[in-house]
Amino acid sequence: MSNTTLIFGIHAVASLLERQPERVENLYIQRGRKDARMEALLASAEQAAVAYEYLDRKDLDEMVKGQHQGVVAQSQGSQLLRERDLELLLDELDHPPLLLILDGVTDPHNLGACLRTADAAGVDAVIVPKDNAAGLNATARKVACGAAEVIPFVQITNLARTLRELQQRGIWLYGTAGEAEQEIYDVDMSGPMALIMGAEGKGLRRLTREHCDYLIKLPMAGSVSSLNVSVATGVCLFEIGRQRRPGSL
Repeated sequence: MSNTTLIFGIHAVASLLERQPERVENLYIQRGRKDARMEALLASAEQAAVAYEYLDRKDLDEMVKGQHQGVVAQSQGSQLLRERDLELLLDELDHPPLLLILDGVTDPHNLGACLRTADAAGVDAVIVPKDNAAGLNATARKVACGAAEVIPFVQITNLARTLRELQQRGIWLYGTAGEAEQEIYDVDMSGPMALIMGAEGKGLRRLTREHCDYLIKLPMAGSVSSLNVSVATGVCLFEIGRQRRPGSL
């Protein structure tokens, strides 16, 4: 039971039941909750032959911190990937890689939102430093709405070294910085690349910035000077996705 995690929230648990039901060890449902979303979740559990147990709301409240929405799943923890796993993943790709690197994002809500967007935008892997960065805790998983269970999540011990290794593979590094001269809409990002997003409020660290092949920015038309990292990540990733569509450039 040492490699287990608690996943909660209707959407996150439903995604787990749909995609990886074999990982669910125990499923707990709030006694007395009956609505369409819960009925659909229970139907998915029954179809996947996942047994569930009814508990009072106070028991679920004690089990997790956050809005569980009446459902908590005890699941086998998803495997965290390391540097060697990233190399194998890149070797197996049959298309130009698209990676998302989060340089010291510490808020699990932002991490979860970035994971959700990365999955929607077709990112091949999300890379984060092992230290001084948010990990895949229950909050990040809930905000990710199932994406944390399917998108490769790579924790590395030395970001600068990993950046150099990616460059040696022919992967271009695009870092975001408010003082950059080039706007994202003026840069060709259709090839193999990694988008590097900085920490909340601090931006990219100096050493990370120095490894970037390009620094890009989002044009800001209003009085606000910057966007939340998860919002900015979404804007950037979908612009990259637009450019990578056949015939878009």
